[in-house]
Amino acid sequence: VIWKYAGKKPRTLASNTRLYDWLPQNDLLGHPKTRAFITHGGTNGIYEAIYHGVPLVGIPLFADQPDNLAHMKVKGVAEVLNFATLRAQDLVDALNTVINGTRYKENAMKLSRIHHDQLLTPLERSVYWIEFVMRHGGAKHLRPAAHSLSWYQYHCLDVVALLAACLAAFIFLFTKCCLYSCRICKCMKVNLWNAIGSNCYAAETD
Repeated sequence: VIWKYAGKKPRTLASNTRLYDWLPQNDLLGHPKTRAFITHGGTNGIYEAIYHGVPLVGIPLFADQPDNLAHMKVKGVAEVLNFATLRAQDLVDALNTVINGTRYKENAMKLSRIHHDQLLTPLERSVYWIEFVMRHGGAKHLRPAAHSLSWYQYHCLDVVALLAACLAAFIFLFTKCCLYSCRICKCMKVNLWNAIGSNCYAAETD
């Protein structure tokens, strides 16, 4: 068992288990003696396991990991465990099922063959595009338009400034309208009190 682990060495660690802070995961999955891959279900790990035809024991934690492993389980490549209710025996049973069940390895190899069935290998594609760029003088027609933008356009500061100006204009007009409405109401209130006072004086005179 090769385990990527950072921390204090467990006291009950078996003699056939090796701990490493870092390990070349892709190389290990490509080793012919690799029988199973215990993974949290990250996209890179899933693709590497498919490429090398290695069945999985999945323990998803968050984000896209449950969905990734659900797809692998449907395809008959993985056993999925619940981290919240996981027991040691659950992990042992899942490993035994994946390692001893031939259908898991067969399904993993089927996906691997599909993954490998490409017109060009990744190395050939890389060489082609490097030579393409060299043939066309840097391939400027493939460069993103962001390279031609000024720094303030690249960071959308002109858009931010326009939106800020619109917001400031709205706040200014809204404030002016509110103040104007308050003045109108105040004038109407003063006129009303003046009218009431005049009526009272006229009544007393009569």
